[in-house]
Amino acid sequence: MKYLSLFLLLAACAQAPQKDRSIMTKPFGNYDNKAVTEYTISNQHGMQLSVINYGGAVTRLVVPDRNGKPGDVVAGFDSLEGYLQKGNPYFGALVGRYANRIRQAKFTLDGQPFQLAANDHGNSLHGGNKGFDKVFWEITKLPGDSSLLLKYKSPDGEEGYPGNMDMEVVYTLTNDNQWKIEYKATTDKPTPVNLTQHAYFNLSAGTDPTILEHQLQIEANGYTPVDSTLIPLGRVDSVTAPLDFRTAKPIGRDLAQVPGGYDHNWVLNKTTAALQKAATLTHAASGRSMEVWTTEPGLQFYSGNFLDGTLTNTKNGAAYNKHAALCLEAQHFPDSPNQPSFPGTIIRPGETYSQTTIYKFITIQ
Repeated sequence: MKYLSLFLLLAACAQAPQKDRSIMTKPFGNYDNKAVTEYTISNQHGMQLSVINYGGAVTRLVVPDRNGKPGDVVAGFDSLEGYLQKGNPYFGALVGRYANRIRQAKFTLDGQPFQLAANDHGNSLHGGNKGFDKVFWEITKLPGDSSLLLKYKSPDGEEGYPGNMDMEVVYTLTNDNQWKIEYKATTDKPTPVNLTQHAYFNLSAGTDPTILEHQLQIEANGYTPVDSTLIPLGRVDSVTAPLDFRTAKPIGRDLAQVPGGYDHNWVLNKTTAALQKAATLTHAASGRSMEVWTTEPGLQFYSGNFLDGTLTNTKNGAAYNKHAALCLEAQHFPDSPNQPSFPGTIIRPGETYSQTTIYKFITIQ
């Protein structure tokens, strides 16, 4: 009888559905009559990446410190209500159709004018009123246990942009502690496209309330100066203090000399579209260091200037005050559709937009 019971137990286990070894899911609320799900990828070193299908937002990025203690290094919310709240500053979201700003919320393409939503001081920011950070992405687990495929179809005319645009974004968590993001997009009409990931990092995992003591180094000799509404002036200037990060320095060292704080596009030292290191961010106390690698020509460094502690439903009740976290957004330059001297951002039918960005984590002693 004992052996029969054991046989039946083993048979039942064999027939039971098996969970993916490293991709777990859990409910995260409902949006637009659709279930929102949080997907979590893990690797063999204790690193975890969690993402929801609302906005493609990364909700958690758990990275061990030098002693192996895990910590969540991105700002975010503990519920869908947090991500839906007015004033959510794009925490962890996929941003588009055009990341960053477009002057006076308009551009002309092939002689035809296009009007966009003026959602930022008369300019268009991060795709408009309902950019890709506020849409439902279809998420599919790819073969294996380390990658998720996110898909979204942006209809012709959405937020004023021309063309039906099909997008695919793959999030991969590798066993050498890289968060790899691969973007692809196609269109049936000429359209500008500039996609990025808007994660807010604090490598202390919450032990330091700001990122002012983080050390940052950016592989850039130039940047695009901007006007009072953060629209580029159409030229590239050489970096000088306080915008010179060619050698690593604490973010807070020269911050007071930058009106409003850092929110600029650095022109990376690149001559090709090949994957290349763009920046290194280090938090010495925890031993966490993060390298940014990208195929993109620019890197927007934003020092969390508009965080003011008023966000609700934050993870663990965190008070995200000014400079609580920072963004390193690999992308094309702001306002490129209106700046002919900047690298082009127009894709046409038959062409494929593609870019790769990697956030690589290492520990230092």
